[in-house]
Amino acid sequence: MRATRYLLWLGLAAVLLGLDLWTKELASQNLDLYRPQAVTGWLNLTLAHNEGAAFSFLAGAGGWQRWFFTAVALLVSAVLLVWLKRLPQGARLLPVAITMVLAGALGNVIDRIRHGYVVDFIDIHYQGWHWPAFNVADSVIVIGVILLLLEGFIPRRVQ
Repeated sequence: MRATRYLLWLGLAAVLLGLDLWTKELASQNLDLYRPQAVTGWLNLTLAHNEGAAFSFLAGAGGWQRWFFTAVALLVSAVLLVWLKRLPQGARLLPVAITMVLAGALGNVIDRIRHGYVVDFIDIHYQGWHWPAFNVADSVIVIGVILLLLEGFIPRRVQ
């Protein structure tokens, strides 16, 4: 991949990372911990601190998980940076997907390093059932993974 395109994708990652960190800061400054603020009938803004991984996996593990998840995310980020750099010039969907996963991983790593937990604040609910709170980083990771899966299912043109 040409350096210009690589920098373009890194720029997109920086924008997504900035959006994630900015919204987490807004949530931390304007919401009370675990006190929902209704936005719609199915969406609350609820500040939560997640010491674990997805769905609070290992949240109560005693603290070692902070550094474990940080190390894993940094390793994954390094792999993603190399993968992104080595993509062919004509790649379209794959660099978007990699960039999104990279930005989300780094957003949550920064939280773990700074706070010891990940700041979550988006609370989707229906008839008393609440999806675990999440953030912009989690959202871009999920979208990026979906795009990676789609990329795997799209047939390649034979040249």
